[in-house]
Amino acid sequence: MPKVALLNQSGSKVGDVELNDAVFGIEPNTHVLHEAVVSQRANLRQGTHKVKNRAEVRGGGRKPWRQKGTGRARQGTIRAPQWVGGGTVFGPTPRSYSYKLPRKVRRLALQSAYSSKVQENNVFVLESLSFDAPKTKEVVNLLKGLEVNEKALIVTADKNDNVVLSSNNIPTVKAVTVDEVSVLDILTHDKLILTKDAAEKAGEVLS
Repeated sequence: MPKVALLNQSGSKVGDVELNDAVFGIEPNTHVLHEAVVSQRANLRQGTHKVKNRAEVRGGGRKPWRQKGTGRARQGTIRAPQWVGGGTVFGPTPRSYSYKLPRKVRRLALQSAYSSKVQENNVFVLESLSFDAPKTKEVVNLLKGLEVNEKALIVTADKNDNVVLSSNNIPTVKAVTVDEVSVLDILTHDKLILTKDAAEKAGEVLS
C-alpha cells in the first residue's frame, strides 16, 4: 500500500497514512485516462454552432438567366453553394457532443488519475480541513504551509461551504468533494490535496 505523510493545516507532519492500493497504487492506464479526458471535454462543448444551407439564405428566388442559349452554365438560383453568398453544404448544425463511457472505464480512469498523482509525489493528505468563516487568506496560508505554488485541487469527503467559498477567489485553486471530482480536475491541477476522510472514502468507493 502506498504510504504518504499525514499533515495538519499548517503543513507539519503528524504521522503517516496508508492509501488504498487498488485506488492509489495501480499502474496508470494512459489510454483510459485519454478516453476519459476526451469524453469530459466533449461533454463540456455547447454545440450551438449553426450555418445556413441553401434553403435558409436570403434571396435567389428567380432563375438568374434562361436555361439555354446564353453560352453559360445552367443555373437555377444565385444562392446555390457555388455562388458567393450562397448556402453552405454539410456545415455544422446544433448538436450534442456528449457521450458516456462505461462505468468500469470511468472507475479505472479515476483510479489511474489518483495513482499517477501518488507516483509523482503530488498528493498531500490533511488530518482535517475546516475554516471558521469563508476567507481567501485561509487557503493562501494553507498553500503556503504546504509549499504549493502550482495549481491545486482540494478534495473533501463532504461539501464544506467555507472551503469552497474560500477557494473561489483563487484562479489556480478548486475545491470539490470526492463525489464531484473528475479525471479532468485531477489531471489539470498539479497538486492534489485530500483530507484523510476523503482519501478513505475514495478508497472505499472506487476499490
